[in-house]
Amino acid sequence: MKVYLAKLRADFPPTPPRKAPSVRDVTSWLSRHPDRLTDGQAQQLKAILARCPVLDRTAHRVRAFAEFMNDRQGQHLDQWITQVQANDLPALHSFVTGLGQALDAVVAGLSLRYSSGAVEGQNNKIKMLKRQMFGRANFDLLRKRVLLTARGRS
Repeated sequence: MKVYLAKLRADFPPTPPRKAPSVRDVTSWLSRHPDRLTDGQAQQLKAILARCPVLDRTAHRVRAFAEFMNDRQGQHLDQWITQVQANDLPALHSFVTGLGQALDAVVAGLSLRYSSGAVEGQNNKIKMLKRQMFGRANFDLLRKRVLLTARGRS
């Protein structure tokens, strides 16, 4: 029996089984710029997209949207939305619906160089302080902490 198994092992060299990529891996690969993928990741993604045409079309639309964000081409958003609806991509329908509810703001955000990110960061910081202080102290102490945080002391 040992001789037989030794012959089998010699004929079939041990190769570690390739671990199937997780959903997190695939979504990470889809959202990254293709130039930033390793060769192995690019090959695995290509194989996955070849097996699933709907995911391939979705990936194509996601990359096109990413190009709008990077190149500030918000004026092409209407065409992108029409293409997504024409391709019947159910994974993007709720996203497109949300974009349609605030289309002017989204186009402005994708076109203009101005950002409200700093203001949003301050709002999040104040909300965090409020959560930390809830039920512990009065408004005066909360006010002091907000002001000290705004100055960068706390």
